[in-house]
Amino acid sequence: MTPRIAATGLGVRFDFDRQQRVVSPTLRRLRRRGTTTWGLRDVDLNVQGGEGVALIGPSGSGKTSLLRAIAGILPADAGTLAVDGRVGSMLAVEGGLFGALTGRENARSLGVLAGLGTDAARSIAGELGERARLGAAFDRPVATYSEGMRARLGFAIAESARPEVLVLDEIFEALDHEYRRVVEEHARALRAEGGIVVVAGHDHEALGRICERAVALHAGRIVADGPFAEIVEAYRGGV
Repeated sequence: MTPRIAATGLGVRFDFDRQQRVVSPTLRRLRRRGTTTWGLRDVDLNVQGGEGVALIGPSGSGKTSLLRAIAGILPADAGTLAVDGRVGSMLAVEGGLFGALTGRENARSLGVLAGLGTDAARSIAGELGERARLGAAFDRPVATYSEGMRARLGFAIAESARPEVLVLDEIFEALDHEYRRVVEEHARALRAEGGIVVVAGHDHEALGRICERAVALHAGRIVADGPFAEIVEAYRGGV
């Protein structure tokens, strides 16, 4: 199956108050108006195998919501979203890590969640520690890790299931320059094999090294989509 992302009229809604005990239908409607917001509205997006797409925009523009929808975490409340291909994601520096567990224990448990079997996750755990360059810290609780150490481990786990669609959210900001190159090389290699990379962040220089296309978002809507350099220039000038 060729990796593909296809969204048509995609909308993702957040309901901040799900309380059901209201006095009347009128109050129910008023409550709904005041506690529901759309993280994404009318998003049309098509990404083909081999593409690298950078999501840019201010905080709260919908970048993370779109990434979470692609990763299958947020359902579509309007429109449609189809993602073909095995997805690997790192949507926060924490990457779903459990602070009380060691790096090795996290690698085993999250490896299973990423699609590896129990035996495979156990056997590959040591390799993940090496990829994350954690050394002896791999057997210490993740709560003792620096932000960069957590980011390295989270990325190593995300790529362990050999994803065809790689989704990353603001990972570069937490990494040192040396490990940024590791991530960039992996992303370029994945694209060369026909995979898809979708990444959000504010470090446009880093994004430009792995993406040729950019999508700018504002208030949950796509406001520009095209060649990376052109979209970034327009964004900096005020899309």
